[in-house]
Amino acid sequence: MNGYLVMSAVMLLALAVVIYDRWRTARIVQRLDDMLTAAMNSTFSEETFDESRLSSLESRLGRYLAASALSARNVREQKDQISALISDISHQTKTPVANLQLYAQLLSEQPLTPQGKDCAAAISAQAEKLQTLIEALVKTSRLETGILALHPRSGEISPVVERAAAQYAPKAAEKGIALTLGQRSGAAVFDPKWTEEALCNLLDNAVKYTPSGGTVTVEVKNYELLSAIRVTDTGPGISEEEQAKIFGRFYRAPGAWQAEGVGIGLYLSRQIVQGQGGYLKVFSRPGYGAKFSMYLPRETNL
Repeated sequence: MNGYLVMSAVMLLALAVVIYDRWRTARIVQRLDDMLTAAMNSTFSEETFDESRLSSLESRLGRYLAASALSARNVREQKDQISALISDISHQTKTPVANLQLYAQLLSEQPLTPQGKDCAAAISAQAEKLQTLIEALVKTSRLETGILALHPRSGEISPVVERAAAQYAPKAAEKGIALTLGQRSGAAVFDPKWTEEALCNLLDNAVKYTPSGGTVTVEVKNYELLSAIRVTDTGPGISEEEQAKIFGRFYRAPGAWQAEGVGIGLYLSRQIVQGQGGYLKVFSRPGYGAKFSMYLPRETNL
């Protein structure tokens, strides 16, 4: 009888230990889940969790999440500071740059020697380049910091393609380049204004690097889940090594320094396309031109 009681007591004790262990494990898992949820919602704080009541694992995770939250805050603050700095620079330089362009125009209208006319034209070109750079920097910083938000919505792509092509048709004709429109009907989820901006950057590059007598083609290709806006040119092409670099901010290929530009257009286009749940891809071989494709989702996946 006594042996039966002892065995029963041992079994009850073992059961109690198992139940307690499972309860303690469930509590730890729940607290870990609460920590991770708070971290993902950017609301994690060391003050929220009492380290003296946590297990060693929870304490280590808490310290890691606290450090990660601090790092994320620092990154956000740095981005905000950079954005504010760029906005200040844009504001402070807007009038001086406009004055430079005005004075260069007035100077070009005066009786000048051929060398003087060349200098006036150079001043005007550099002032315009500076203004383009500042505008691109402002757009990029505001996109990165979320000040300018993208608003993708379902719509027809063809109006965006036609407007962008119309903007660059005169420039292409002046250079002796045939700018043609292929199939352009298709639906996608996109922000019309910013998608047009991204497409204009691709067209600007295509017209810029395609020689006289070449062609630039814009077309839309529809797939089951995506729609692609393609810009194909007959320019010099891009090596495989350069293709990995061209989407970097301010990057310009070694042979591109003679052409106009500041090396931020492709970077900005990629930011815009990725911000809409799509991606930007290039296919090219030296001597065979380049094809840039903006893939946009046909249904929202943001």
